[in-house]
Amino acid sequence: VYSIAASGVNIFAATYGGGIFLSTNNGSNWTAVNNGLTNNYFYSLAVSGTNIFAGNNGAGIFFSTNNGNSWTQVNNGLRNRIVYSLFSNGSNIYAGSGSEIFLSTNNGTSWTQSYYTPSTSFTYSFVNIGTNLFAGSFGIGVLLSTNNGTSWTSVNNGLTNLNVYSLAASGNNLFAGTAAGGVFLSTNNGTSWTQVNNGLPNNIVWSLLVNGSNIFA
Repeated sequence: VYSIAASGVNIFAATYGGGIFLSTNNGSNWTAVNNGLTNNYFYSLAVSGTNIFAGNNGAGIFFSTNNGNSWTQVNNGLRNRIVYSLFSNGSNIYAGSGSEIFLSTNNGTSWTQSYYTPSTSFTYSFVNIGTNLFAGSFGIGVLLSTNNGTSWTSVNNGLTNLNVYSLAASGNNLFAGTAAGGVFLSTNNGTSWTQVNNGLPNNIVWSLLVNGSNIFA
């Protein structure tokens, strides 16, 4: 299971090899909902209203409007079909696909490349603080967009490990989980970063979650 997303009382789990599963009772039972899927190897999920997006390894992005009862591929403009991360922010959907970031403003009907780097990198995570949108990438650190993902700039001052797996926001605090440097904190939208690993016995941080004033790594 690489990703979990909730839509109302429905919980979706994206698996690598088994496709997408749905639970309507808080995980007590799960049912495969793979109708329309051509590839069952998934990395990511995102929910936008009643729309569900699923990012695949090789087949791009699938889209469902009926809680996973059926899926449709929505890859128009998507050059890279390995989608490691998806993020919904208002009416915009973002896809992290290798060294590229794609943006859709029409529920996946079409995608536009908004970031590209020739270096080897993998965009694993997104988060927003107000109108600031951040992307965490394995290889190039943290990217910031102040114009809804139209353009991106690196914000890595003090981030001594540029292999970022996860991002999370708590108020104006931005956290980055890295592959070997543990957790970093920025209080100024990525302008500077400080390592915050006191009590953290393992510096490989795949995921971060904020729940109220609590942060889980």
